[in-house]
Amino acid sequence: MTKGGRQGVLDEVKRAEIVAIVSVGCSRRMAARYVGCAPSTIWATARRDERFGRELARAEQKSQLGLIKNIRDAAKKAQYWRAAAWALERLNPEEFAPRGPDVVTAEQMHALMDQLAQALVEHVPIAAHRKQVLRCVERILRELPG
Repeated sequence: MTKGGRQGVLDEVKRAEIVAIVSVGCSRRMAARYVGCAPSTIWATARRDERFGRELARAEQKSQLGLIKNIRDAAKKAQYWRAAAWALERLNPEEFAPRGPDVVTAEQMHALMDQLAQALVEHVPIAAHRKQVLRCVERILRELPG
C-alpha cells in the first residue's frame, strides 16, 4: 500500500515477475513492458520499497555475474578468443577498446601538448610572453585526464 492506503501500481505478483525477468538478464525496460508499466515506475518503486530495491539489484548483479562467468569460461578456449577480446575491451577500454580514426588518447594529447610547448619555446621571442603561454600549457596539461 502507498500513502493514503492506495494499492501501488506494482503489486507483489508484478514485483516478483520483474525480479524474475531481470534475473535472467533482461533489462528493467523489458520487465516494465512485460508487466505493463513504465520503466520509471520500477525505478520509483525500487527507491520507495527497500526490499524490492535490494531484490532487484541482487537479481541484476547475479545475472551479470553469470554472464561474466560464461565469457571467462569461453575465453579459456583458444577457439573462443573473441570472448577474451570482448572482456578486455570492456574491463580496460583505455588500453584495449577499438578507437575510430578521430579519437585521441590522453597519452597522445600529452605528447601533442609537449610538442606545442617546445614550439612556443623555439618561436616566441619575448621571454615574458613565452613564460605566460607555457604556464597556460602546463595548466592545460595538469587538467588532462590520465
